Amino acid sequence: MGIFKRNPFGHILFLKKWLIRIFGFLTHPRYKSLNQLQIEGSEIIRQLPDTNVLFISNHQTYFADVVAMFHVLNASLSGRNDSIKNVLYLWNPKLNIYYVAAKETMQEGLLSRILAYAGAITVERTWRAKGQDVQRDVNMNDTENIKLALDDGWVITFPQGTTKSFKPVRKGTAHIIMQHRPIVVPIVIDGFRRSFDKKGLRLKKKGVMQSFVIKPPLQIDYEHDSIEQIVEKIEYAIEQHPSFLKVQPIEEIEVVL
Repeated sequence: MGIFKRNPFGHILFLKKWLIRIFGFLTHPRYKSLNQLQIEGSEIIRQLPDTNVLFISNHQTYFADVVAMFHVLNASLSGRNDSIKNVLYLWNPKLNIYYVAAKETMQEGLLSRILAYAGAITVERTWRAKGQDVQRDVNMNDTENIKLALDDGWVITFPQGTTKSFKPVRKGTAHIIMQHRPIVVPIVIDGFRRSFDKKGLRLKKKGVMQSFVIKPPLQIDYEHDSIEQIVEKIEYAIEQHPSFLKVQPIEEIEVVL
């Protein structure tokens, strides 16, 4: 790999690799020793193609969820079975992993901008801006950037667009699935809200068991499924359908309310 080789977004891959290595080494104890990350389904990751894969997940913090995904995906590709033991799996990370994030979040400070370089696809939220409800049209450049990322590799997205539990899944994710027909892999996480602050940068509590469950790819009938049906499949897959609310632990329900 040439030292100045770039990805489709103009990011220098050599620099991106070192950012992932450095932040990976710094954050590894948060999931391995200070807290524990219980993983299921890592064998599914090794069966995926190199491009056009969309990971969908529930969301609990701004950054800790994404960082955990970089750890788990790279550890799985390096042959770890449901484990992130030995952080050397990050020495040669998969560089074509991207994640969808709100543009205003990734522009809040220097650290956010650095993390954005590691793989963020920044989008303008059509329903929320600076803490206020808004209504605006979808920015077509955002849609094109997601297509570009899927053509180049894997994309992580949080289809609820918020860290609050049991909020509706945004139809935009279903439209992306319908249009680009990626392999859709659901991930269900838990424990991150108890471990970290809302941004996912400050460790709030030690000794928390965090869970990370990778599910088999979603079965979608592209000829017959409607957008609404895909949305419902997403809600069930990431365990955010309203029917799951009544079986949640009291602690989680209190957060939602």
